[in-house]
Parts: sequence; C-alpha cells; structure tokens
Amino acid sequence: MTIYLGADHAGYELKTQLSEHLVHSGHQVEDLGAKTLDADDDYPRYAYYVASKILGGDDDDRGILICGSGQGMSMAANRVNGVRAALAWNEATAASAMADDDANVLVLPSRHVDAEQAIKMVDAWLAAEFKSDPKYRRRLDELEELYG
Repeated sequence: MTIYLGADHAGYELKTQLSEHLVHSGHQVEDLGAKTLDADDDYPRYAYYVASKILGGDDDDRGILICGSGQGMSMAANRVNGVRAALAWNEATAASAMADDDANVLVLPSRHVDAEQAIKMVDAWLAAEFKSDPKYRRRLDELEELYG
C-alpha cells in the first residue's frame, strides 16, 4: 500500500509531520505537494493529484489530504469518481470512515487538530478494516449506481 499525501499552505506543516510519522512507521509514502510553503496556493490541485494516484494505483492505496478546515479538500476530492474522501475530527470518526464507508482518502482539518491528534487519527484509520457488512456494501453500491 502506498499512502499519498497532499496539502495546501494551511496543511503544509501537518503534512510534513504526518509524512515523517508514516515513514518511521514503515509505510510507503508519496508526497504530492505542496512541496514548499506558499501562502497563495489552493487546495483543488492537491486533492486532484491524490485522487488521481488513488484511482491509478493498487486497490489498497490510500490518500491523506490536509487543509485548514478540511471542507475544501473533501469537496474537491469527492468530485472524482471512485474517491471516497472522509473528513475526520477525532480517532473514532477516522476509524469509522474506513470501517463503515471504506474511505480511501482521509481528510484532516489542520486548524482544528494538532499533530499528536492527527497522528492518532491516521493510525486509527490505517488500522481499521472495512466491515463488508451487507448494509455497508449496499450503500457503496448505491453511490456507484447514482454517481458513477
């Protein structure tokens, strides 16, 4: 599994910290930007970069997107068919994003969580497994049927 990271200026510092944690934990990580801190960059391109890699890679690849509120990255990533980006604000919501909704992208709000919280959220999401209960599978099938 490869974990693709993307962040705008508001998430740049947290992305750097998460990347270090993930690499030290033995994960394969690819940083898709921003590569430098630029106060004028915008989130859509980074959401697109991560979404494209997720869909073009292995089935177990995942992405993590970070912006100030998490809302913009969520909206941008979910515009790409096949991406299931979930905004999380604590460990429980991060884990349930995977367990209940098979989220292949986790979105974090850098202005509302610190690095320690974010690391716990990412670890919970990575440790969780999709339940594959018929009701959860049915809901994912409905998403595909309705939105492609």
